Amino acid sequence: MQSIAAVCAVLLLTCCNSKKESPASVAVENPNMEYRTLGSTGLRVGVIGLGCGGFDDIDSAASRQLVYAALDSGMNYMDLYDANPKVRSNIGYGLGDRRSEMIIQGHIGCWWNGDSYERTRDVEKCKIGFEDLLTRLHTDYIDIGMMHIFDKMEEWEAVQGSDYLQYVKDLKAQGKIKHIGVSSHNAKVALAIAKSGLVEVIMFSLNPAFDRTQPDANPWDPKTYDNLLPGIDPVRMELYDYCAQHNIAITVMKAYGGGDRLLDAEKSPLKVALTRDQCVAYVLSKPCVAVSLCSASNADQLAEYLHYLKATDEEKDYNAVLNATTSQAGTSAGQGGCTYCKHCAPCPKGIDIAKVNELLAEAELAGKVSPDLAARYKKLEHHASDCIECGVCEDRCPFDVPVRERMKKAQQVFGY
Repeated sequence: MQSIAAVCAVLLLTCCNSKKESPASVAVENPNMEYRTLGSTGLRVGVIGLGCGGFDDIDSAASRQLVYAALDSGMNYMDLYDANPKVRSNIGYGLGDRRSEMIIQGHIGCWWNGDSYERTRDVEKCKIGFEDLLTRLHTDYIDIGMMHIFDKMEEWEAVQGSDYLQYVKDLKAQGKIKHIGVSSHNAKVALAIAKSGLVEVIMFSLNPAFDRTQPDANPWDPKTYDNLLPGIDPVRMELYDYCAQHNIAITVMKAYGGGDRLLDAEKSPLKVALTRDQCVAYVLSKPCVAVSLCSASNADQLAEYLHYLKATDEEKDYNAVLNATTSQAGTSAGQGGCTYCKHCAPCPKGIDIAKVNELLAEAELAGKVSPDLAARYKKLEHHASDCIECGVCEDRCPFDVPVRERMKKAQQVFGY
């Protein structure tokens, strides 16, 4: 007869093996939620996702109520960057036995020093931080392992060939993360990482104010908004285009400008107030975007974000509001006031007018047509030279963009 110790050892080994073989999260789609595919991961995610910002102010019981309310509404995607043990434990308790219903975006490079959170590339600290995350969430895997915040090119260059990058790859090979992602607030850095071929998901700060700032601008500095671009920054446009073309998903943070700034005309860099529904509609208008993240601490706050799902087209329409900021910014950079809203469509000759305008604006701001830009223009099914100057697009345009002039300019710049 086996000893009690031997039996316990076998049972323990069985439990451990069972835990290692647990399946990835499987989401059941709720008819009240809108879903998109998360890039090349194949995961289906609700377009409104849950951030971790509200879990620091509530207890474990309230956390359970919040997570269950989110899941019951169809929200099945969550970002967890915070290394605070309280936040992680609250979310772990909140998930309870419904872990498999939530797709978790967890960060690698978050360290709790005992008093506050730190960003780190030290592998030993990363290991401790990540194992702590698994333990407190009562799980053995994270769906999207996010390399935590790369905002400077030198930071990305510094980890090439490093133990940090190898650790991330090892986590995927071991099944502890199912997919690799990265978080960033800098479009140049995010684009470089996207082009590396390593990531399937990028967590990026995206909203109509940030989109109109110069590359490398500090979005938290009020002076940044003294000279807003009249359209989307070309580097950001390239990032969104590249991600859409290469099936890399973007999950959006700061959709409301950070601290809901865009909802208050006095606080907003745009000097006009947008609604939550308009902000979400703006970010989800980008084909590469899969999820707009929000932070809440109770079900009532969740309901405010979820209103988007039943909002009317009029409630979601952000173009009239942004038109005022376009007028303030002027058209000196050459976009002609175009916000790429596509209200001008359809063109009788099939021209994607908004895309031609985007590429033309990028060329004008750069002062040249790069080989990459020329290739992107060439890939369009129809070009500016196909314009018959019927003017139908200008009749539809809510911003009085001189489309026919822009098409002529595009022909001159691109050659056809």
